[in-house]
Amino acid sequence: MYGATAVEYSVKAKSQLKQIKELGFEHMPICMAKTPKSLSDDEKKLGRPENFKVTVREFEFASGAGFVIPILGDIMRMPGLPAVPAAERVDITPDGKIVGLF
Repeated sequence: MYGATAVEYSVKAKSQLKQIKELGFEHMPICMAKTPKSLSDDEKKLGRPENFKVTVREFEFASGAGFVIPILGDIMRMPGLPAVPAAERVDITPDGKIVGLF
C-alpha cells in the first residue's frame, strides 16, 4: 500500500518489537505516524513514491485505543501543553467586556 520495497528498524525499534510481542500487542492494528506530505518516511518524496526503504524510528503503544504506532522519519509530534493554560488569562470585566483573548 505504501510503495516501500523494504522496512528498516532503528536499534530502539528492534528492541521495542520484542516488547510488543512480550506484551501481547502483536495482533493490534497499526496506525502509522509519518510525514503528512508523503506515504514514505521522507517528506521530500511527495505523494506516493515507490521503490524506497521505509525506516521505523520507534514504536508507541496506544493500548487503551488498541493500536501499535510506528513512528517513521523525522516528524514533528504534537507539542505538550503549557504549564498555565491561556484560558486562565481570559476574564470578563464587571461591564461585560471579555479581556485576555489573543
